[in-house]
Amino acid sequence: MNLKSLVLCSDEKIVRVLRRTLGDLDIDVELCNTPESALRKLSRQRFEAIIADCAELGAAEVLRSARNAPCNKQAIAVAIVAADAALRSVFQIGAHFVLFKPVSSERAKASFRAARALMKCERRRNVRVPVQIPVVIRNSQAGANIKVTTTDLSAGGMAVDIPKRSRPRGACQAVFTLPGTNKAIELSAEFAWEGNSSQAGLRFLNVSSEAAHQLREWLQRSSPDAEPDDPPIQCQLTDLSLGGCYLAISSPFPVSTRVTLLMRAADLELRVAGVVRVMHPDRGMGVEFTQTTAQHRQSLEKFLNVLTENRNLSPELLVEPEGLEREEDKIAQQSSERPDGTKDPLLELFHSHAAVSAESFLAELRQQRGLTAHASA
Repeated sequence: MNLKSLVLCSDEKIVRVLRRTLGDLDIDVELCNTPESALRKLSRQRFEAIIADCAELGAAEVLRSARNAPCNKQAIAVAIVAADAALRSVFQIGAHFVLFKPVSSERAKASFRAARALMKCERRRNVRVPVQIPVVIRNSQAGANIKVTTTDLSAGGMAVDIPKRSRPRGACQAVFTLPGTNKAIELSAEFAWEGNSSQAGLRFLNVSSEAAHQLREWLQRSSPDAEPDDPPIQCQLTDLSLGGCYLAISSPFPVSTRVTLLMRAADLELRVAGVVRVMHPDRGMGVEFTQTTAQHRQSLEKFLNVLTENRNLSPELLVEPEGLEREEDKIAQQSSERPDGTKDPLLELFHSHAAVSAESFLAELRQQRGLTAHASA
C-alpha cells in the first residue's frame, strides 16, 4: 500500500512538480486548495506526510493541527517556503522538512527521499506482528523474574499475557529471542498500558542500534504488509568526537530524529545510534550519540585514532532514520563533560548553538575544527 500525502497548495507549477516527484517515489497525493478542506481531511484520514505551501493563508494552522489530530500526530510535515523565510518560525509551527522556492524536480526529489525514509519508519512503528514467544521480565526493584508470553510485537514494544497480581511497576528488562534467531535480545522497558484481563503492554526504552536493527529485520521478514526499507543515505563526515558528529548532507533529517550511523574506515566498521540535535536545511546535521557504554566508547576511540593517524583517509558514512522521538521516549541530552572532566567541544556546540543561524554555527564549527587540528599537531 502506497504512502499517502496531503498537499495544501494552489500554485499549479509547484503542484505539477510535487505530483511527478511524489508519484516517482510511490507516494499518493491528496490535493487540497483550501485550509478548510485540508483540516477536514486531517480529522478523518491518516496521512504519512502533510505538505503545505506557506504562502497559502491558513498553512500554519494546517501544520499545527496535524500535530493535534490523533491519527496524524506522527505525520511528516513539509513546509514549502520562500528562499528568505525565517526558518525558526517555520519549524516552530511543526515543520520537519523545508522545501525552498523555486521548487525544482531535483531539489524536491532529494528532500522527499529523506522524508519518505522517515515516513516509512513512522508507518513501521505502528505495525504489530502477532507472535507468541517466551519473555523473561526482570525487575530490580521487585528482585524477581517473571516469565510471560507475547501476543504481538512491534518496533516500539510488545503486548504480553501477564496476571495482574504479578505485574511489577516501573522500569524493567525484557529478555527474549526472536523466532528463527539464536541471539537473545535484552531491552529496557516499562509498562505502558494494562488491558481489562491479563494483557499488558511494554514500551521499549533506549533501544541500542544493534537491537533496533535486529528487530527491524525480523519485523520486515514477518509482516505480510511490510514494505522494503529505503537504502541508507550516504553523507560526508566533517567532524567527529566521542559524543557526536556533524554530517554534510543535502537533505538532513529533522531535529529529534533517531538515526543509526554505519561508519567504515580502513578495516573498521562501526554501527552507532544517535539523535539529531542540530539541523541546517541543504547543509547538514549534528548527531549526538546515545550509546554510552564502555565498549561503545572504546570502539569510537579506535575509529578516531585511525582517522587521526591517516589524515588522507575518507571514511564511508551511511545514515538511516529510526523514527521521530516521541514525548514519552525522548532521550535527554548527554552531558558535554567527558569522563576525565574535560568538555567535549562538539557536543557543547550542539547544546549551546542549536538555535543560531546555519552560517554562525558552521563558522563556529570551522573555528573549533582549526583549534582541534592545531592541538593535534
